[in-house]
Parts: sequence; C-alpha cells; structure tokens
Amino acid sequence: MSILGTRVVRFEDPRFLTVGGTYVDDLREPALDGAAHVTYVRSTVAHGRITHIDTADAVAAPGVIGVVTGAEVDLPPGVAQLIGVTTDMPRPVLARDLVRYVGEPVAAIVTENRYQGEDAAELVSVDYEPLPAVVDLADALAGSTLLFPDTGSNVAATFDDGRDDTLFDGCEVVVSADIVNQRVAPAPMEVRSAAAAWGDDERLTFWSATQSAHGTRDRLRAAYDLAEEQVRVVAPDVGGGFGAKMGRDPEEVLLPWLARHFGRPMRWTENRSENLVGLTHGRAQKQTVTIGGRRDGSILAYRLEVVQDAGAYPEIGSFLPFLTRWMAPGVYDIPKVESRAVSVVTTTTPVAAYRGAGRPEATAAVERAVDLFAAEIGMDPADVRRRNLVGSDAFPYTTRTGLIYDSGDYRAALDRVLEAGGYQRLRDEQRRRRESGDTVQLGIGLATYVEITAGDSYAGEHAQVDIEPDGRVRVLTGSSAHGQGHATSWAMIVADQLGVPLDAVTVIYGDTDLVPQGVGTFGSRSLQLGGTAVHDAAVSVLAQARDLAADLLEASADDVVLDKDSARLHVAGDASSGLSWSELAAAAAGREAVLSASSHFVPQGPTFPFGAHLAVVEVDTGTGKVTLRSLTTVDDAGRILNPLLVEGQRHGGLAQGVAQALVEEMRYDADGNPVTTNFADYGIVTADLLPSFDLVDSETPTPYNPLGAKGIGEAGTIGATPAVQNAVIDAVAHLGVRHIDLPTTSERVWRAITEASAQRGTKNA
Repeated sequence: MSILGTRVVRFEDPRFLTVGGTYVDDLREPALDGAAHVTYVRSTVAHGRITHIDTADAVAAPGVIGVVTGAEVDLPPGVAQLIGVTTDMPRPVLARDLVRYVGEPVAAIVTENRYQGEDAAELVSVDYEPLPAVVDLADALAGSTLLFPDTGSNVAATFDDGRDDTLFDGCEVVVSADIVNQRVAPAPMEVRSAAAAWGDDERLTFWSATQSAHGTRDRLRAAYDLAEEQVRVVAPDVGGGFGAKMGRDPEEVLLPWLARHFGRPMRWTENRSENLVGLTHGRAQKQTVTIGGRRDGSILAYRLEVVQDAGAYPEIGSFLPFLTRWMAPGVYDIPKVESRAVSVVTTTTPVAAYRGAGRPEATAAVERAVDLFAAEIGMDPADVRRRNLVGSDAFPYTTRTGLIYDSGDYRAALDRVLEAGGYQRLRDEQRRRRESGDTVQLGIGLATYVEITAGDSYAGEHAQVDIEPDGRVRVLTGSSAHGQGHATSWAMIVADQLGVPLDAVTVIYGDTDLVPQGVGTFGSRSLQLGGTAVHDAAVSVLAQARDLAADLLEASADDVVLDKDSARLHVAGDASSGLSWSELAAAAAGREAVLSASSHFVPQGPTFPFGAHLAVVEVDTGTGKVTLRSLTTVDDAGRILNPLLVEGQRHGGLAQGVAQALVEEMRYDADGNPVTTNFADYGIVTADLLPSFDLVDSETPTPYNPLGAKGIGEAGTIGATPAVQNAVIDAVAHLGVRHIDLPTTSERVWRAITEASAQRGTKNA
C-alpha cells in the first residue's frame, strides 16, 4: 500500500516545539565570530532632497565602528528585470540625493553590539528639503509631482489589451464599480535577518532568511561581480516569507560591502516596526470592474481595469497586474473579456509579492463583480455562478486571456461547499432575521476561484537522491522550506519509491554549496516541481539498483522487483535472494560507483487549483461590528500527498484571507507618513477573529506531473477574502448598501449603513 495520501505527522515539528528553530539571528558560526552589527538610519520623510547628513555625533558614540552613507557606496542600484516594467527608476542601496518613502535606508551604522546601533542611529542628523508626497493614485497618474523627474511620468508599467467600445453590446444589464484591494503587510513571524562574511580566499558566505537561496546567490553575484563558485548562500530555518523574503532588499545586498569595507563579518536583524515599513508590502490595487449580461443570469462580457500602487520603486509589485489580468475571468466562461492595467510609483514602501501575488486581486475583482451583477438582476449569487462556470467537460480549457487550465470541476466544488455549509438553511435564517428586524443581521458570502500555481514552471526545480553506505537516503532539493513541511513530504515520496523507512531519509536544502542547483519556494510550486524532481530522481535510483541487483543475482533486470515491506530487491518469486539498500550501496562502492541520480523537472506548464468558499458573518447594524461565524471551503489542489500538511496550508491561508477581509491595512496620511507601524496599529489577525474552519475535501489530479499535484499554499488567501467581503455586504444589502471596500472594519460597515440610510431618507423625502 502506498504511503502517499496518508496523514503523516510532520518530522520538523518536535524540534521546533522543544529546542526551537535555528534562525539567522541564532547562528553561532565560526565564520561569524567577531561580527559587527548593522543598524539602518531610515528616512523620516516620504519625499525629499537630502541636503546634508551629519554623522559626527554617531561616529563618536560608544561602540560605533563606523557610519556609511550612500555617497560612499559604489554598488549598482537595483533595477527590476521584469517584462514590461521600466528600468528607468533604479533603487539605490542607500538613498543618495532623494528619499522616496518613509523607512528608506539613508545610512548604515556599524557597531560592536546591536543596542549601540539603535542608540547611535538617533544621533545621525539628516537635513531634507521637503518635496510633495504622492500617496493618492490619481495624483500619481496626473504626474504633477514626479518621483523620477527624468522619466517624465510616474508610470512604471502598462499592460493593455486595448479598448473595445462594443464589448457590452447585446447586454441587458451592465454594472460597474470602483473597488479597492488594499495594501497589506506580509508580517512574517521572523523579521528580515542576514549575515555576511568574506573568507581569506575572497569567497563570500551569506546567511539569509530567504525563500530562495539560489536566487539570493545570483543577486549577490551580480551586485559584486562574482563567479558562482565565489558565493555561498545558506538559508537556515526561515520563520515565514509569504513572497516577501526573496533576498533582494538593499539592506541585505549592502552587508557584504560593509563586511569588506570594515574587514569583519556583519550581522543585521530588523525590528518589527522596521519590518512593517521596510519589508515590501502586498496587494495595493484600485480596480474598476464592469460586467454585463442577460437577466437570466448569463454573463456576456467583463472588463477589468487596474491601477497598481508600486510604491517608491518598481519591484515585483509593478508586474502584479500582469498576473491579475491573466486570471481576470476566473472560473467563468465569459464570451468577452477585456483588461488593462497601469502601475505607478508613489512615495510609499515598495510593493512586491504577497501570498497569491496578483491572483487574489483578480479573484476579488471578479467575485465582487458577479455579486454586483446578481444583485442587479435579483438572482441568487450561487445560481449566477453555477450558470456561468466553465464546464467539467471543457478541460483543458483555454481562457479569453490565453491561459490553459489543466483540469477542474468547478460546479462540483460549488455544489460541495453549498451542501456542506447548509446554504439553503442559511438563506432561510437570513430571511427570518430580516423580517423580524433583528439588529444583528446574517450575511452569506460566496467565492469561486481558480489560481495559477508554478507560474514559472519553465524554470523547473532540481533534486538529487543518493543511497548512503548504510542504506539511508539523502535528498538534496533546490526547493526551500519555510513552514511547508518539505522534510516530511520528500521523505514520503522517497519511501514510496524505494521502500525505505521514513526516518531513513534525510532532506537537505537551503545551502548552495550542498545543493548547487535550485530555484526556491514561492508561487505554490514546491510539491509539483520540487517534489516531482525528487520522485523522478528516486525512480532513476531504483532503476540503477535493479540493474546492479540483476548483475549480482545473475538475473535479468526485468525480473528484479522491490519488496517495499522489507526494502529489499530480489528476483521475482525468490524473496530469499534479496539485497538490502546497504548491501547494494556496498556493492556499488566496490565497483567505484554510487547509487545516485539527479533530476531537473520542467512540466508541460503551470497548474490551476480551484475551489469555492462559503463565509457566514453576523453584523450588528447598530455598531457595524462584524463577527465571522463560519467559513466552509473546498480547495482542490490535485492529488493530495499528505492531508495533514494540506490542511495546515489551508488553515494558514484562510487566516490571512480573513484578515485582509476584516482588519488588515497599511495606511498612510496625506504627507506619506505610515500610520500603522506596529501591531498596536496594524490590524494583524488574532485567534479571536477566527472560527474553526470547515474543510471539504476534493481532488482533481493534474496530468502535468506524475504526482498529479497542484499548489495549495495560496488558496486560502485567494478564496477567503472575497467570500468574507461578500458576506459582510450581503448582511446589510437589504439596507441599501451596495459595496464596502476592504477591509470591512466595523467603522467602515457602520459608515456604509449610515450613508445608505441617509440616501434612503433623501429619496423618501
């Protein structure tokens, strides 16, 4: 019986729950002996010209080794290498002439101890000539104030299908709305942390809390003009990333320069307030949706227009609308789809990937549009969805935006979630509350979604499987874990192929010396790419072992079989002649050979997980207070390797999706000052906001890899946010509320109710 598909408890957890993890800040490497600590002086204004930096008092402070400003650093500025994104808005490692957001690094203080750097940073005096802040997207588009004057525009990227003025011809109903997908902070449990040391051979070793050791290596190679073998990157335990920890931040890139300049290793770990303004943010789109169709519920046309807030410098955030436009039609078979997007720079923290990276934004847009359309024609939103979903017999399905969905059964997902959540019963309860005039009203929200995972499937992923002399198995993987459970998953794959016990498998990752090839963990790519590479390497090792066993047993390789119960290879029908993995390894060594195979798996294309979420909220119409009563979800990620790991990923994603719907928002005042710089002000999710989630199983394998697996890591953030938002609006729709922007805080809900009441009063008058 295969171990795949069974609930195997994570191997990683006992260490984390007892002695704890080893993060960058915990490292006690000999190469870091005598390391100095780096503290960054950050801009206190959103936009200004640096006229003078006085470091004298800081240099004289206790423990200060030195202070470095941008004028002294000769590293090249960072430039986004992304399709359609301008390269004319470079990001300096340290600001030189201009600062473009509060929190931008202006100087680096190097001290013997960390606390000395925090004290010395207060002594650096920076004089600014203030320039107008650009926070509002309309102001950014207008271009009256330019962040990069030489470019003549604040536009960082444009993605445009063109405009068809006949798009909605033939539609009986056309509905349009402006909606906001707000800026949020990734807020990983472990803040950013890195360390750098140069060897006597001028080789750089760099430790980083990164999601991609190899990507970080390549960025450092480019910045310092080094050969691949001159850089080693190590990612120890990483306490969460969510797309934001990719090792490209200037604070990390500068560390090797400082280590070389001062002749000693360097350490840097930010604090939480720095993390909230310095680490890249996510989402930050203003969207206009227009949807049209017939009164029978058929959707005929959909237009999505996006203005993306890229923050102060073009990052991956500038490219996010490309992914949003790709996924614009979602799960719906809409005959005509049109989209356009523009990314603009503003005097705010740069925007990059955040769990879902462009796909949650697309789902939030189309799911709000469908609800608006359903409300306009007076049809149940579940019925509108069912009528327009792509049929299960249409796969592989090519969307109007040119993507090929590999497999799916969207109607089954919708029907499962409606049945499991008791949809009709909920509608009956809602009707009774409305008829009774209850102060606390019930809201029911739906979202059906599809997402792209392993969108960079062309890059593939690398793995190597080695049989060690004692018969144990060593797995080297280019995929890097930061909570996903790779050690458990990869051991299950190897055990399934080679018959070894799970505890006989050692998984190694996150060290570019030990694993020279790899890509990393992001975009829900790990199992379908990295896991398949492990699978294929294990298959190759088994083939090698069969050939060797056949030679030793004087038989045909075709007659040699693996008994997975005993982990021995023998001639079919003669189990007594079997050879163990340790015996085979010894035999291979005697021939000056090894049992080892590597694989770089590149699939046919990305995969498209899908699902449906049903959220139920209670809203106090007197105060606007929202309580999430239940959240029932179907999240289909293809064939499931380990249900326990999948449930963990679903729970985490749902929590973040709910948080965006209800409380999370990075906010700035009109002068570009961030006003949510700590967890007292920023609405981070807490346990009291969350009910127990009801998870409904569904498996629709993909044909694109032998495991049949799709991604699961981002599903919760994609489906939960619009489901909860739709539920909140549904709870007060009978009061005349048409839309409430994210996050649907109590204040925002109360204001919507109050304004709708005033409008009703005006009409009645």
